[in-house]
Parts: sequence; C-alpha cells; structure tokens
Amino acid sequence: MGKLRVLIVDDSKISRVMIAENLRDTDFEVCGMAADAVEALRLYTEMRPDLVTMDMNLPDANGLECSRRILAMDPDAKILMVSAMKDLNLITQGKAVGIRAFLQKPASKSDLADTLHLIFESSASQESAFRELYAKPFGRGLQQGVASLLRMEGDIKIEPYDSRSLDVSGAAVIIGITGFTTGRAIVYVDEPMIKLFAMHMLGRASVDELDDDEAVDAVEEAANIIAGRAVSKINNVLEGKELRLTPPGTVRGSQVHIVSPRMTTFCISIRLPIGIVRMNVGFAEGE
Repeated sequence: MGKLRVLIVDDSKISRVMIAENLRDTDFEVCGMAADAVEALRLYTEMRPDLVTMDMNLPDANGLECSRRILAMDPDAKILMVSAMKDLNLITQGKAVGIRAFLQKPASKSDLADTLHLIFESSASQESAFRELYAKPFGRGLQQGVASLLRMEGDIKIEPYDSRSLDVSGAAVIIGITGFTTGRAIVYVDEPMIKLFAMHMLGRASVDELDDDEAVDAVEEAANIIAGRAVSKINNVLEGKELRLTPPGTVRGSQVHIVSPRMTTFCISIRLPIGIVRMNVGFAEGE
C-alpha cells in the first residue's frame, strides 16, 4: 500500500504549512489544502482523500459544520480535528457529528502521525489493525512515560510475541485491560535494574537510599502511568469503545512464569542507559 493521502483544512496558511511539514517523511502525503469549507468540499469531492485534518475556525463555516457536510457526502470520511481548542464541549459536539479524533495545536509530528494511523486502521480487520490500534499507542506510552518519569530517551521496538507464557526474572507489573477490547499489559524489568529505575524516577542520589519495597512500588506506579497514557491515546480515537485499566499487581522473583490466554500479543521494548524496559501487551476482541 502506498502513502495515505491527507487533505488539510485550515484558514491559516501557517497552520497548513506546519501540518504539512509534520507529515513529511511519514506514511502520509498531503494531496490538497483548503482554506475554507467551500474549498474543502470541492477538494474532498475531487480527490477523495484517505484522511482529513480539520480546523475549528473557518471563514465561511466552523469545522463542525464543514465536517458534517463532508460526512453527509461520504459517511466513511475519516476526519481528525486539529484546533487551538480542545474542550469537552467541542469533543462532544464533534463526536456527535462524526469526527474521529481531536488534537490541540500545535500537534507534534508523532502525535499527528499516530492519531492519523489510528483513525485509518480503526476500520481495518482485527488481525491487521491490532498493531496500529493498540500496540503502537502502548509503545508510544512507554516511550513518553520513561522520558517523563526517568528523563531518559530511547527508541521503541515492537515485535510479535507468539508464546502464551512469559518468563521474568525481576519485577513484573500486570495490568488488566477491559472494555471493547480485553487483554493485559505486563511491564517488567530485570532484578539489577529495579533500584536503578526507582532511583532515577524518585530523584535519589544512589540506590542505597531505597529499600526493596519502595523500589518495587516505583516500578508499579510507573507501569500504571505508562499504561494510562496508552489507553488515553486509544480512547481519544475509538469512539464508543473505551478501554479501562484494572489496578496493577506486581510479582517478583528469579523465575516468574506468567501464563496468558490466547491473545494477539506484542513485545515492546525500550533500551535506556540503565538497561531495557520491556512491556508484553496482549489483546482479544471484546463483545
């Protein structure tokens, strides 16, 4: 499949240029730009883009009305609102119209690309969509979570995981996923890394300032924050299919064997200066 074609609708030339620049060197290409609702309808009819980014403030109609007109013409249109405003009232009205997701300006390159992927893949088959819909947001949650909590950067690696069991030597935080899609996320670190992780997270000068319980508690809270980031990103896109997290539970040992039901599972890892943090996430379509 080639690049996905995006129509940018925004009355600001600067905003149009910024969004287009953020889509450069991604899986998307800009097929057109519109400065008002009339032009947006004309370009959508002519080009039939895969996706639309929509501003709220347009000179001839607001973004909600422009989106309504596009969706009246094509009910399958996939629209992302990128606006200076992002409040509950706007989101409620936008979802009622049929807008798929909402980002606030200035949207980062990664958030823009991730959200457009989520919107596009939400109509794909279960097997082909799981990686884009669920694994990638969890990967992004892991990356952003450790950057915020540990002030460390690292590249994310996502790989399919076929085994129905997971062996851990260290601490493993298990968090259930409920809602439209059920599953679980397991964040785990090796034994030598537990106190290093907690030391950086809590701003301690050395590992000697931490006891074992406090270090494990820090890993558990970090896992909860990481999973929460991922689920929030998914819920922003999958209208009416909200996910929820169960309270985390932590196991620790030299040979912990965790067995899972049959699910579509991925191993997500990030290599940091202090070691590797791994997350095993599995999903099964709900009712």
